[in-house]
Amino acid sequence: MRRLLGAVLLPALLLAPLAAQAAEWPAAELFKLLAQQKSGRASYIEKKYIGILDKPVESSGTLAFTAPDKLEKRTLKPRPELLRLEGDKLYIEQAGKAPLNLNLSSYPEVAAFVDSIRATLAGDRKALENSYQLNLLGSADKWQLILLPKYTSMSAILTRIAISGRQGEVQRIEFALADGDHSEMLISKVGP
Repeated sequence: MRRLLGAVLLPALLLAPLAAQAAEWPAAELFKLLAQQKSGRASYIEKKYIGILDKPVESSGTLAFTAPDKLEKRTLKPRPELLRLEGDKLYIEQAGKAPLNLNLSSYPEVAAFVDSIRATLAGDRKALENSYQLNLLGSADKWQLILLPKYTSMSAILTRIAISGRQGEVQRIEFALADGDHSEMLISKVGP
């Protein structure tokens, strides 16, 4: 289950808060900008910091999003992998393994992680607030949205998520896990 959570998270960490002097910016403005982005494609580089390893595990590939609920993560390096989300369905394809199809309603913690990304990309504040306490720092040109899990079942796995960006673009996603492991994903937009 933990491996599945790590794969679905489009991982990252949150060790880089914005400068303390950043101006207050209303969350409604951020979610309005995010909601205007109906689709997008990006490349990513992800680093997972795992306590038992000396160096981070690095991967890279592409991301694609179509509002409100389609998300695809295609890992190209170090080995091919495909994660595709559509509605309540998760499809996972890894080299040398049988494809896996999951119904997210059977895995509520995984669904909450998935929604942290999809709801942010879709600008769906209400969906985020179902599972997370939200804290927005910064301004339109440099913002960070911190998500803190509301439920014990989630906080036993995840301590927080930080999503950073500029205007309506998500540029970085960081996940901090309860066991001390963390990950960060840097995202570069490549097209609509």
